[in-house]
Amino acid sequence: MTCMIIDDEPLARDEMQYLIAQHSDLTLLGSFANPARALEFLHHQAVDLVFLDIEMPMRNGLEVARVIGRQALVIFTTAYPQYALKGFELDVVDYLLKPIDSNRLIRAIEKAKRLKGLVSPSHPTGPVSPVDTILIRSDRRYQKVEINQITHIEGLKDYVVIHEQDQQLITAMNLKNMQKRLPADRFLRVSKSYIVNLDHIEAFDSTHIRLNGREIPIGAVYRDEFLKRQLRNERDQEDPAG
Repeated sequence: MTCMIIDDEPLARDEMQYLIAQHSDLTLLGSFANPARALEFLHHQAVDLVFLDIEMPMRNGLEVARVIGRQALVIFTTAYPQYALKGFELDVVDYLLKPIDSNRLIRAIEKAKRLKGLVSPSHPTGPVSPVDTILIRSDRRYQKVEINQITHIEGLKDYVVIHEQDQQLITAMNLKNMQKRLPADRFLRVSKSYIVNLDHIEAFDSTHIRLNGREIPIGAVYRDEFLKRQLRNERDQEDPAG
């Protein structure tokens, strides 16, 4: 996957170049202090991914992202957390705070690769589209979460824990409101404390569901609806013509 850097700070560009060099699946095509020159380069050269600073004297990174539009995926790299919500409204891949954490960078790159269709999700659900995400405030910043990466959601009073395949996010929200933000055809509440992604279920019986190596209890009140959904899905798979 090809990439470029836009950042007015020389040390920040050097650090980003070093981090990119650790990833054999990334090819750096250019590093720019001047956003105008970067956009001119992008006009003539296709680039998959742009690592973009926000606070720059010549042009704000938010404006640059608007100009880039769908020409390339964008990951913001900035020291300023207050732009996170505006950044995600521009449909960027991720928002990384300086100094860049290498593990966060890995996750952001993997997310970009999924969006480009360069890697397959564990459970094939078609290409990931920008609308197939939800925006979550966790750890004092907004994060875009891909719905098909969520295995299940656990309710803890006024908080929920969003379990993905490789990480967990905690956000201040109750389970009922969280369920309203998820597609009803893929997510189902199975107890007072759990919502599961039906695509990630590995096995189940009348009392428990196994997914992502965990056993999730099925509440008595929710059991009939869960079993009906599973049986209906099984029939649909056996007879796709209807």
